[in-house]
Amino acid sequence: MFKKILVTSLIYSILTISAFSAGSSGGDSDTENKSNYDKAVTLIKAAKKYEKKGKLDKANKKYEKAKKLLIKSNDKIPNKPDTLNYLGFTTRKLGDFVGGEKYYLEGLAIEPKHIGINEYLGELYVVTKRHNLAVERLQVLKGCNCKEYKQLEKIIAGEEVSKY
Repeated sequence: MFKKILVTSLIYSILTISAFSAGSSGGDSDTENKSNYDKAVTLIKAAKKYEKKGKLDKANKKYEKAKKLLIKSNDKIPNKPDTLNYLGFTTRKLGDFVGGEKYYLEGLAIEPKHIGINEYLGELYVVTKRHNLAVERLQVLKGCNCKEYKQLEKIIAGEEVSKY
């Protein structure tokens, strides 16, 4: 009888300790639980706001941090089109059009109709004066009924200017 109680108590103790250690992350912060990709997207949104206000130095710092996180994210889980899209975007925003195009094309090789990649690659083509290629990206977006189509259409028409 005593052995049964002792064994039962021992098992209960082990299970309780395991449950507490499995559930503990060592911190309560949401940022600890966010992926590098999610952190990068947050930085990109902040950078876009700085860019609209003309605070390009601050925007570029955010883009640089976001790019580093996206590289880590892509190393951990390679070839995700959304990650490659933002890698292309941040790289392009930092002035490296060749590198940005490389990431966009990698993403399109995986998901040819990716809306974001097609829009941003089209913008890159406008900035690098390859109008015919920008129009090709627009044609891919033609049936999507999305804001990205309208945005790229305006940029191609010269109605809206993209910094790059």
